[in-house]
Amino acid sequence: MSTAPQIGLPLDRVDGHAKVTGAARYSAEYTPPGTAYAVLVCAPIASGRVTAVDAGEALSVTGVLAVLSHLDMPRIAVRPNLVPSLAGAAAHGQSFFPMQDDRVHYAGQPVAMVVADTLERAGHAAELVRVDYAEEPPVVTIEDGRDRAYEPERIFGGFVPGRTEYGDAASALAEAEVRIDGAFHLAPNHHNPIEPSATTAVWEDSHLTLYDATQGPTATRLTVAELLGVPPSQVRVVSEAVGGSFGCKAMIWHHPALAAFAAQYVRAPVRLSLTREQMFHSCGHREEQEHTLELGATRDGVLTAIRHRKLSPTSHFDDWAEPSVGPSGRMYACPNFQGVYNLFRADTMTPTFMRAPGEASGMFVLETAMDELAYRVGADPLELRLRNYAETEPGTGRPWSGKGLRECYARGAELFGWAGRDPEPGIRRDGNQLVGTGMATAFYPVYGAMNPQRARARLHADGRAVVETGCSDFGTGVGTVMRQVAADALGLSAESVEVRYGDTDLPNTVAAVGSAGSGAVSAAVHAAGTALRDRLIAQAVADERSPLHGADPAGVRVGGGRMFLADRPDTGEDYTDLLRRAMAFDVEALGEWNPPGPQGEYGTGTFGAQFAEVGVDPDLGLVRVRRMTGVFAPGRVLNRKTARSQLMGGMLWGIGQALLEATHVEPGRGRWANASMADYLLPVNADAPDVQVETVEVEDRAAPLGVKGVGEIGLVGAAAAIANAVFHATGRRFRDLPITVEAVLAAE
Repeated sequence: MSTAPQIGLPLDRVDGHAKVTGAARYSAEYTPPGTAYAVLVCAPIASGRVTAVDAGEALSVTGVLAVLSHLDMPRIAVRPNLVPSLAGAAAHGQSFFPMQDDRVHYAGQPVAMVVADTLERAGHAAELVRVDYAEEPPVVTIEDGRDRAYEPERIFGGFVPGRTEYGDAASALAEAEVRIDGAFHLAPNHHNPIEPSATTAVWEDSHLTLYDATQGPTATRLTVAELLGVPPSQVRVVSEAVGGSFGCKAMIWHHPALAAFAAQYVRAPVRLSLTREQMFHSCGHREEQEHTLELGATRDGVLTAIRHRKLSPTSHFDDWAEPSVGPSGRMYACPNFQGVYNLFRADTMTPTFMRAPGEASGMFVLETAMDELAYRVGADPLELRLRNYAETEPGTGRPWSGKGLRECYARGAELFGWAGRDPEPGIRRDGNQLVGTGMATAFYPVYGAMNPQRARARLHADGRAVVETGCSDFGTGVGTVMRQVAADALGLSAESVEVRYGDTDLPNTVAAVGSAGSGAVSAAVHAAGTALRDRLIAQAVADERSPLHGADPAGVRVGGGRMFLADRPDTGEDYTDLLRRAMAFDVEALGEWNPPGPQGEYGTGTFGAQFAEVGVDPDLGLVRVRRMTGVFAPGRVLNRKTARSQLMGGMLWGIGQALLEATHVEPGRGRWANASMADYLLPVNADAPDVQVETVEVEDRAAPLGVKGVGEIGLVGAAAAIANAVFHATGRRFRDLPITVEAVLAAE
């Protein structure tokens, strides 16, 4: 009896029961005997120097074990080097480590650390540490640093060139029959996962175990080992459950190494948990951005040129910018493109990945301008995009590995009812609300892992299997798809497969960032499962006592926990019979997937179409999203339930990006003024509209299982669809995010 395919089924999450019952263990819940607690003292200034540290009163508090500052903090073994965690190497979040000298580079930078026997005593003592500063005027905002801008050679940890061009955009713009010129401003954003970052560090002789909230246990291991100057083999990282990330736990920041230094210093396990306020200045952010976008087109809206420039602040030590310009050069068929990044050095920590890093911002800019072009030439916004549909990858001419965008447009328009839309803006009402609809394209590149991905599969004599990888699950459901992929490879039901992950003692897989996690992990698990299956088949056909003895292995199939001949399904045997006859408790295999290089034979990307309807109260300036529809083509869908959840979560985040989320700088001080969940505005359940989510499965040729991931794409295009709907409702174009009440009222 065969087993129905498990890949694609909407199975419940393997960690669901543990999380809803409280059994799942997060990093701040590991409390080894004798655990001490570390609390950071952070600089209230954005630029200057520490002139004095007085720890006397803090050290007099009962239970305080140490107060460390730049005066006595152990020296790091190497200077950090910013490398994105997808590279499979040490992944420092910035090329700076605190408390190594007296310089203050950004507000919230740790300048001291108190360690005590209880969290309460450590927190009290931290308030008693007296730090004096020589403050200097900070440069933080775009207005502060505009005149210091420069064009970097490369950005994004060195992975993206500072300038990209093909054709002659300047000449084509000068000759264009129609031009769209727009300036856009996007406020800085912060991630705000439910679980703040935390690390518990435990030394046993020369071996270090870190219980860390991270997207990449191996990245944490390699980074901390490098900073401490110890072999990676002496560092183990455990990350059983992670309460969200959205990018702030993708790179490795200072707190895991600080916890390790503190534990080494006081000779006891140490837990370092960041407060909610510290999350705003310890784990990166999406930077403030200013964009200028120029479109050149024919009278019927066919693009002839795109020029996209971006200005944003970066730290004093890294050239970092979201790659927001990239989508403009890859989305539509256009013969001439120029994309340029400009940066200026600011008194800020290095920005970092935030969900759909670059695409969420860049596609807002592009898709808002495309909507404006559609109205300028009198074309339906959806029809305009089809006129500029890229059959091959712009700039290279490579065929797409798989696209499906036409299908997304068609199905999304059908579900949303786009055909019945009146294009005239500002005329449709529902009571006191102006009602409008808008759409946008979603695009996200497919990032591949850069080192071999490994997994282990083991089959026990009772017919149950175990599959293991070192990846972490930070809310995406990766453990569930591991189970499904392994089950299909071995011909078992998903319930017969146990999964283990989140531990560097297990085979290495890459940090799950950039929607690359599901593709990399599923490829490794598939490789392990098929390697184990082939080993079992080889054992059976070599066994004289097996019904499959002497059979061609290529003609043997698996299903229902047994092996059988493809042309004679009744001839075969169960796995359990084979193992018991061999007196084997289990058999295992290691699987490895070697990703292709970054310049393959195909253009790659995940595509989708976003639609939104809004209601705008012209008297109060309030914008309410009434309904949203998203249709996406993410390649092969491993689990329909978890994929839908990820896509819907991204779409709902689009409401925050479009209407609410902004971090504000305190004037003259350079500090984040709204560094709390009370002051940083986020959508809540009452803001959530009806959301339709569908996927279009199109074969993708770039990965072993055709998986492209869904973690990022749901956010891309959502803000643009909402902003375009606001234009349709009001007749006013909004190019700044978020679209605030004040902006709507001012436009009226």
